[in-house]
Amino acid sequence: MTTTIYLVKDGDYTVSTDKSRLDISVIHHFLAQESYWAKDIPVSVVERTLAGSLCFGLYYRDRQIGFARLITDLASFAYLADVFVIPDYRGKGLSKMLMRAILDHPELQTLRRWLLVTQDAHELYRQFGFTEVPNPEKFMQLHNPNIYTK
Repeated sequence: MTTTIYLVKDGDYTVSTDKSRLDISVIHHFLAQESYWAKDIPVSVVERTLAGSLCFGLYYRDRQIGFARLITDLASFAYLADVFVIPDYRGKGLSKMLMRAILDHPELQTLRRWLLVTQDAHELYRQFGFTEVPNPEKFMQLHNPNIYTK
């Protein structure tokens, strides 16, 4: 995983890849309580996902207000996951700031393919060049959506 800390600032808002700044309680709360994709995820699983991912924290001053992570080899492929801005900070263009910071990261400029799954944010991602998969019949998955609620 990358060792260089990447930082983007816009006024009082910052995007950083410094894992030491991540507020695991904010990330876990959002994923476990507010997201539709990781409902009831245990904090131990969240900690493992952070350890194995390139993480982007979004901050207002020193308070974490958003997050995204990439599962990537830093060479040719990345899967974008767990993207969120907490509700009190939505509508300020911060998801766009977060996405721009991710896509502009200097260590990600050789990626040939980016993937993500979204239920409701298609228009956000389209603004950054994401499109529907043209041949979804080639993609396969092994999916266990209720793994955290057993």
